[in-house]
Formats: sequence, structure tokens, C-alpha cells
Amino acid sequence: MQSTSSAAVASSLSYCYRILQFPRPHRKKKPNNSLYLPRNQILCKHICCISLPATNNCSQDQQDPPKHHNNSYTDHSHPFFDRLYSSTDSDTPNNKHPEDQNEEDEGERESEAGGFLRGHSMNMWWTEFKAALGQRINVEGIVSSVAVFTRDRHLALPHVLVPDIRYIDWAELHRMGFRGVVFDKDNTITAPYCLTLWGPVSSSIDRCKLVFGNDIAVFSNSSGLFEYDHEGSKARKLEGKIGIKVIRHRVKKPAGTAEEIEKHFGCRASQLIMVGDRPFTDVVFGNRNGFFTILTEPLSLTEEPFIVRQVRKLEVFLVNHWFRRGLKPISHGLMPDPTQCVKVPPPL
Repeated sequence: MQSTSSAAVASSLSYCYRILQFPRPHRKKKPNNSLYLPRNQILCKHICCISLPATNNCSQDQQDPPKHHNNSYTDHSHPFFDRLYSSTDSDTPNNKHPEDQNEEDEGERESEAGGFLRGHSMNMWWTEFKAALGQRINVEGIVSSVAVFTRDRHLALPHVLVPDIRYIDWAELHRMGFRGVVFDKDNTITAPYCLTLWGPVSSSIDRCKLVFGNDIAVFSNSSGLFEYDHEGSKARKLEGKIGIKVIRHRVKKPAGTAEEIEKHFGCRASQLIMVGDRPFTDVVFGNRNGFFTILTEPLSLTEEPFIVRQVRKLEVFLVNHWFRRGLKPISHGLMPDPTQCVKVPPPL
């Protein structure tokens, strides 16, 4: 019994050894096909094909697989790979990842928008700076003043000189045949850079409107000049405040012609009245173009720039000097005696 049991045990151990040492005969061997490659090898094949099409980093087996294999991964002449290679070799923005391309497009648009806003801001700043500088330094006026001082001194002499517009008889001027009135703005009917009428002269403006109706306007270097107000927003704002039309113009007084004014009123400049506070700008422009000119004293000097005040003093000195020397203003056909339109203003 003991020997029989030992033989059975030995037979069992021998059978188990054979099972562990050799594969089972019924298991089938996997076919040698790239579709069944381990996951890491398939990934390596895709990386080599997409990212490195022009290099030879992949193994010879991966580049030249057996000819009996029939799958799309191994045929590099397939149209799909041709398109893939051309896309990976190209550096055009359209071949980038959609998210990366969108981010770059948004960045470019933001950059362009920022550049536009910065450029627009700089343009606005430069326009405002030129406007402020131009209202303090009138280059055209300086050039014209030199010519007036040396040759045409009579152009700086007004037909009428009054403290302010309350001394003007609008009804008499209308009776003499004048058809409209052109006002300067700053220090003539408003304080400097102010958008409302100077209180004491409001009643005289009302009487002027009653006599001339809508045939009154503002022609000023600080309002209505295209160079400083392209869209006309400032001119419209002033019109809404004072109720007087602002004439848009391209050239600063005293340079330029009366073309814009004559077009607005529909008559010749000789039938119009120019009222202003500056001899070498308002009066020179008016006399040169045939207006009847009225010079007023400035309403307020407190807000006027220092350089303007100094130039004004020189202008007044020269005008008074020329008057004392007997120089006469240009005669006007509609008003042989300018003193007829001057009156004593009513008490306040």
C-alpha cells in the first residue's frame, strides 16, 4: 500500500511539472498584425507619423512592415498621410490648433483694439491741445498784424467803438439797410470759454433778435472752427445755450474770406455788421471783407490767458495811437455817420 501511494504521488508531481513547464496545446497564438500591437507601441507609431514626418527615429520594422500586412497605419503613401504631412510642415495660422488659433486671434484683436483706442485717445488729446493753444496764439492773426502794422493800419480801426453791445441801436442799423449781425463770442457776448450769455448783455441780444429775427449768428475762432470741432458737437452745444446760430468755418480770423458768412445770410458782407472785441482779428477781418465793424471792450479779463491780455494791451495802444494821429476808418456806404447807431443804454 505504501509503495502504491508513493507511485501515485510521484505521478501527480510529474504531471504538474509538465503543465507548468509547457504552454497548453489548445491556446491559439495571436496573429502577427500591427492592429494588435501593445498600446504603447501603437502610440509610438502615431507619434512618429504626425510629429516627425521628415525624420527616421522610428525602427526599421515600423517604417517597413511586412508586405502581407494590409492596414492604413503602415502605408505612408496614403493620401491621408500626404495631407497630414503637408499640414504639419506648414506654419500658416490656419493649421494651428483651433483653441490656440482662437486665442491668438483674440489677442490680435485686443491688441488692434487697444492700439486703436490709444491712437484715438492721442488724436483727441492732440486736437484738444491744438485747440487750447490755438485760442491763445493766433498764428494767422500774428501774420496779419504784421501786415496791418506796416501797410494797412486803417483796417484795424472800427467804424464804431462802444463799451458793450447795450450801446448799439439795432433798430437804426436795420433802418439803414443792414440785413444781419455777426457776433464774435468770447468777451463780446460771453465770458471767455463760457457757453452762456453774459448776463448784462442778454437784453440787448433779445432786442437784436426782435429787429433782425433769425439773421444773427456767431463767427468765432473758439467755436465753429472745423480744425477744433470736426463733428460740430461744440457748435451745436453753444447754439443750444445761447439760441444763436454758429457758423462753421475753416480759417481763423482775420485770415480767410466771408464766403461762409455770405452763404449763411444769403447777402453780401457789405450788408452785414461785424461785432467783436479784438481790433486785429474781428475788426481787421470785418473791414477787409466789407462789413460794418463795431468794436466793444472786453467783458471780463479774469479768465483770459496772460498772453492774450498782453496782446490786447498792445492792440488797444496802437488803435488809440492811430486815432490820435488822425487816422480814419474805412468809410461804409450804408452808414455815412456811424455815430447814428450809438445810444445811451437803459439803466440796469
